[in-house]
Amino acid sequence: MGQTPTLHMLYTCPFCWKVRGLVEYIGLDVEYEYVNGMKIKKEVAFANGWGKVPVFTDENGSFHTDSTPLLKHIDATYNGGKLASIGDANRQQKWLEWADTKMSKATIPILYGSIGSAFRTTTRISKIEKFGFFSRRLYAWAGFPIMWGIIARKRVKKDGRSPKQLWHDLLTEFTEAHDAKPFFGGDEPDLVDFAAFGYMRSISPFPQFKLLEQHANGMAWYKRMEANVQ
Repeated sequence: MGQTPTLHMLYTCPFCWKVRGLVEYIGLDVEYEYVNGMKIKKEVAFANGWGKVPVFTDENGSFHTDSTPLLKHIDATYNGGKLASIGDANRQQKWLEWADTKMSKATIPILYGSIGSAFRTTTRISKIEKFGFFSRRLYAWAGFPIMWGIIARKRVKKDGRSPKQLWHDLLTEFTEAHDAKPFFGGDEPDLVDFAAFGYMRSISPFPQFKLLEQHANGMAWYKRMEANVQ
């Protein structure tokens, strides 16, 4: 027998939670290796310069990267491809791309859309993630003006909606696509459900998550997903 598969990740990373949600759903035995947020490239240097998380290392020591291809790989390799086979393949691919385009870009505005929320986010991350003594303080105090001033503010201005309205619009669009079923995949979640769940789950450690909780249908779906991955 080979080694236990490993998932290098950050706890607050939406791409990591896409994969972790699926791992927990199918009951795959995986060791979670939390990386230092200031040293990601160094800690996943074995992945041929990929430089990002998640990185999944299988039982044979082979590594796999990029969250959506990882979802498909894990489902195909350890779950018989059951989630990929749910419903229409073209519909599933279209909505995977939707989640990776729309929801992924919405995480930054909700967490860093104002200077106050950016500071709360970086402070919270510095306490949750694996940092050294000095890098923890550096991230908390130097990270928020960069995330707010350089990235989030531009995204909010370009979109024109408040971060809350943006998320509510996305959750409405997503849940309406369920066609009155509990999940996007129907009676059971499929790969799209885990992609969307990952983006939303990554916001849950932060106070801004209360803005998402105000979307009734979105939260009803989220709680159904939580019940499946815990």
